[in-house]
Amino acid sequence: MERCITFWNGQSSNQSIMIRQDIVFLTGAGISSESGIPTFRGKDGLWNDERKVYLASSEALYNDTSEFLAFMNDMRQRVFDAAPNAAHAFIADLEKQHQVTVITQNIDDLHERAGSTNVIHLHGELARVCSSDNRHDARYIREMPMNVPIRLGDDAGDGSQLRPHVTLFGEYVSGIQDAAEIVKNADIFVVIGTSLTVHPAAELIRYAHPAIPKFIINPNEVDIPYASLGYKYILSTATEGVKTLQEELNHINR
Repeated sequence: MERCITFWNGQSSNQSIMIRQDIVFLTGAGISSESGIPTFRGKDGLWNDERKVYLASSEALYNDTSEFLAFMNDMRQRVFDAAPNAAHAFIADLEKQHQVTVITQNIDDLHERAGSTNVIHLHGELARVCSSDNRHDARYIREMPMNVPIRLGDDAGDGSQLRPHVTLFGEYVSGIQDAAEIVKNADIFVVIGTSLTVHPAAELIRYAHPAIPKFIINPNEVDIPYASLGYKYILSTATEGVKTLQEELNHINR
C-alpha cells in the first residue's frame, strides 16, 4: 500500500492535496451494458437462453464447432462495434492520480480502449485467440482483430482449432489467487456492474480489508454474505454511479 503525496491536477502546494491510493476495481457485465454489450445474467441476459449457454461451453467447442464459432464471432463483432462509456473512462482517468488495478469478469476490451493500463481478465479476452487443445500455452495465444471471423479449420499453430481465449462453461478460471492478493492490498475497493453470483470471481469481495472504504455500484442491491464488512451501496448504473464515487473519493482524500 504505497503512500505518497501528489497534487490534484498539478495544483500548487497551497491548494488541496490528496493521497495516492491503491484503488482496485472489480467489474462485471453491467459496466459494459451501457456500451451496448448484452449482460449475461440479468433480466434479458444471454444466459437466460439455454442454447446460448450451450454454445458458450467446451462441449459445443468440440461437438458443434461450426455453430460455436458463429456464436463467438457474433460476440466478437459486437464488442468490436462497441465503444467505452463514461464509467470506463472514469476508471482510466483515475490513473492520473492513483495506482489503479481493474479486475474484470468481462471478456471485452473496453477498459483498455478507455485507457486503463493494468487490467486483469479473469475470464479471458475475445480480442485474443488460442489453441483449443492448449488454451494456456503462451506460444499459441495472440491478438486477432475482433472484426475478423475465426473460421472452421483455422489452425492455432499446434494442429488444433483456433478459438477465442475466453473461459467457457466447463473450463476452470485461472488467476483467482493472484487477483485475491491484489484485493487484499487495496486501499480502496470498488465493485461495479456485477450481481456477484459468478464464482469464483464473486468470492474476491471477502478479501478486501475490513477497514478500507468499499463500494458496490449496481442498480439493485446484491445479496452477498459479506455486507456486514462495510460495503457501501451506490444504487445506480455504472455511468451515473461513478459520479457519486468521485464525490466519495474526494471526501476520502481530504
